[in-house]
Amino acid sequence: MDDITRDAGTPGDADARSDGAPGEPFADCVQCGKPTERPASSRGATLCPVCEWQEGQRTACSG
Repeated sequence: MDDITRDAGTPGDADARSDGAPGEPFADCVQCGKPTERPASSRGATLCPVCEWQEGQRTACSG
């Protein structure tokens, strides 16, 4: 079987972190409560990939 799709990283993968210490828990999304790709110690409002994409769609220029 061909493995065409590859997982870009799940909240359990230490390699998916952009910052933070290995083993540090992930922050929860401020909109839906699902785990994000950011560590809990990151500053500001954190969004999961889905909510981040939806927020980008809402704020994108339509013109």
